[in-house]
Order: sequence, then C-alpha cells, then structure tokens
Amino acid sequence: MGKTKRNQWIAFGLLSLATAFTITVLIAILFYVMGQGLKMINLEFLLENPRNMGAEGGIYPAILGTIYLVGVTLLIATPIGVGTAIFLNEYTREGPFKKMIRFTTEALAGIPSIVFGLFGFVFFVILLEPYTGGWSILSGSLTGVIMILPVIIRASEEALRNVPNPLREGSLALGTTRWYTIKKTVLPVAIPGILSSIILSIGRVVGETAAFLLTLGGSLLIPRTIFDGSRTLSLHLYMVAMETGNMDMALGTGAVLIILVLVINFLASLLFKRFVKRFS
Repeated sequence: MGKTKRNQWIAFGLLSLATAFTITVLIAILFYVMGQGLKMINLEFLLENPRNMGAEGGIYPAILGTIYLVGVTLLIATPIGVGTAIFLNEYTREGPFKKMIRFTTEALAGIPSIVFGLFGFVFFVILLEPYTGGWSILSGSLTGVIMILPVIIRASEEALRNVPNPLREGSLALGTTRWYTIKKTVLPVAIPGILSSIILSIGRVVGETAAFLLTLGGSLLIPRTIFDGSRTLSLHLYMVAMETGNMDMALGTGAVLIILVLVINFLASLLFKRFVKRFS
C-alpha cells in the first residue's frame, strides 16, 4: 500500500470516528431527555398553568411565550437581514464600506449571548420601557433580532453571491430594472440558502436562555400581548431546574422543547420545498 493511499485510509478512519462520536453523543442526549421527559407529558402538563414557582402544574404559558418570541423575532429580523444582504451584494461594490459591514456582522456573530442580553436589558428594558413595556416579549424579540441578524445577513449574502452573474446580465439586457431583476431572477434562485439561514435562526432563538433571562422577565402568566412579560421553554427549563430543583419537570419541559424544535424544523423544511418548487 502506497503512502498516499495509507494517508487516505487514515483520514477516512479519523473522519468516520468523529462522525460516529458526534452521532452517538447526540443520540445519547436525545434518548436520555426523551426517555425521562416523555413520561411527564400529558394534556394537563401541556395545557395548564404552572404552580408553585413552576415546580408543579403545566407549561402552557412557556409554550405560548416561545411561539410568540420566535414569531415576533423573525417578523422583524427577516426583512432587515435579507434587505441588508441584498443591499450589500446587489447595490454596493467591493471596498472599505462593504468590508467594514462584513467585519461587523462577523464580530457580532461571535459575541456571547449574555452580552446581547445585557445590552437588551439596559437599552430595551430600561431606556425604552415606555415603548417596549420593560420586561416583555417585545424586548426579548428585539434582543433576539440583534443576535440572529449576523446569521441571516451572512448566509443570505452568500446565497445571493452564488447566483450566476449571467442570469443578472441576461435579465438586464432585456431592459428590465435592477430591482425587477433581483425580484424575479436573483431571489428565486437564492431562496433555498436564505430559508436555511432563517431555519438556523429559529433554532438559536428557541434554544437561547441567557439573553432572554435578562429581557423577558420570566413571568409564569399567560402573555396577552407582546408587551407582557413571559418565559420560553428553555428559560422555564433552566429556572425550574435551578430554583425548584424539580428535575422531572425540567426534563419534561426539555422533551417538549425538543419536539417543538423538530416540529418547527419540519414545517420550515416543508415551506422550503414549497418555495423551491414554486420558483424553480
């Protein structure tokens, strides 16, 4: 066996081990959480309000809080993020300005979430309290927007950059405007990449705890408007485990959280396929 072939087999073995280790750890976590948490799930657990600081009762307000937070965050972040990516890729030339924005978004993506939470607490909860309601879904959503914007901008820009230039040139050669070309030619091709970035962002919002601990308020009441305080499932899981020590309740919440993430990803994938089928 030659040296090149031996190195190839070594690399293949190491990569296979890394893959097997990752899948094993993932399955072990899912098996443990679902195995312990599924026995807690029933209608009372899903549809009742929590009691005794969340140590008893259900998790209905946390489910609603999670759905509201994800919905409002995406409603604000998606047009801003995709619009910024279009501006950077379609309307600006390479230069210091574009490099500065890219560097800024990459730097923001690497900042720990607790720092975003601290900023959200000072700016949205305290300074803008008359407009956001203080600890509220709106304050949490605006903090979530800042967290996921770098992901949406960078991934969307990359998707737009991968659209072949001859498509743009062909459309412009027919006398169309730049915006018409973007809307009818560029965006349909880039939609799969843009939707992938949005799916990744949903996962980050659903699973985040530190940033929302400082901006949502952790209320156990059912949120009526976006100006009410609330808690997400991940935040409820953390607070129940740390404050009450009821691990059965925490594991049950974790199991519901995993199921909710799977459902959201399934629906997003379904939406993704519909978009691809419609515009292809």
